[in-house]
Amino acid sequence: MASEQQLIDQAREWSDRLPEHSEDFEKNRRLPAEIASQFAESGFFHMLVPQEYGGFEVHPKTLVEVIKLIASGDGSAGWNVMIGATTGLLSASLSEKFAREIYGTGPGPLTVGVTAPLGRADKVDGGYQVTGRWPFASGCQNADWICGGSFIFEGDRQLINDKGAPDTHLMLFKTSEVDIEDTWHVAGLRGTGSHHFNVKEQFVPEGRSVILGGRARIKKPLYQFPMLGLLALGVSAVSLGIGYHALDAFKDLAGVKKPTGSRKTLVERPLVQADVAKSIADLRSAESFIKEIIDEAWSIAKTGERLSTEIKASLRLAAVNATHRSVAAVDRLYQAGGGSSVYENSPLQQCFRDVHVTTQHIMVAPPIYEVAGRVELGLPPRSLL
Repeated sequence: MASEQQLIDQAREWSDRLPEHSEDFEKNRRLPAEIASQFAESGFFHMLVPQEYGGFEVHPKTLVEVIKLIASGDGSAGWNVMIGATTGLLSASLSEKFAREIYGTGPGPLTVGVTAPLGRADKVDGGYQVTGRWPFASGCQNADWICGGSFIFEGDRQLINDKGAPDTHLMLFKTSEVDIEDTWHVAGLRGTGSHHFNVKEQFVPEGRSVILGGRARIKKPLYQFPMLGLLALGVSAVSLGIGYHALDAFKDLAGVKKPTGSRKTLVERPLVQADVAKSIADLRSAESFIKEIIDEAWSIAKTGERLSTEIKASLRLAAVNATHRSVAAVDRLYQAGGGSSVYENSPLQQCFRDVHVTTQHIMVAPPIYEVAGRVELGLPPRSLL
């Protein structure tokens, strides 16, 4: 099995090769099956799967680093790795029977899905009968399994958990059991293949679902981290990668481009120099905040203690901050590139489109600032962390 450093090294190699595939990803609105398969063979989708099922069970900082590096080559590729890797967390909460059946067959299986509870799961003998329709199923065309959040019903009664909230499960379906709709016609992250999917009265056996917000069955440090917190960190890692891609693309441009009517290249302009410095500060400070709070959370998780609400809120704050600092950096560099930024052959325009799509994920949406602020002020968060 590859080490965590080998996973990072492989991601760095992919980062160099991915730009040549970006046009193809955008044109076909998905990753080709062969590249998804190579990502699987590299172990990227099994980064968060427990070692007892053949996974890597990596440190969360390795997860962030791998996703960031892939996204610095291509945002859509990074997003697909993020979705596959974070959905792999389900393996630590599923019944052992289904965890081994789905994830224990080597690094190949790819699970993706949508946490939003847009399905209805009616309890029946031996499991659930599920009907629903979900958007944003990134990577679904390459997946082996797809999950969808669902409210639980028993007869006409919706079940409520011990916290007084609707009982919500992530139901796992074989890809052959779902209908994938061709809906992904978008501005950015075009290569993610984030189509809608639906199921109608599909049976899911008992044990092949995970309670959203519940504790993992496997008691290891990694699984003390909240599922949604790791998902948020993954999304922000994609944003950071796109930010670093824009920075590299701009530096390549700045050495040769002369603004209209000027004899000086962009690198010789003081305002441009300041913009580059500000963008580096945005990206590196945001990344440092993520690593700092991961280390703090990891030191607690290693003791077996549950992470406090304050730590969970800080993980979410670090993630939302990284995404929006990345947007600030990309916007600044896009503007500094001038008219050349708008052309289809400019990486800056793709970075601009892609990074703004990352902000639309609910895990890093602006309301997360409110959630984190409420916790800091001693108030209940009023949402899952």
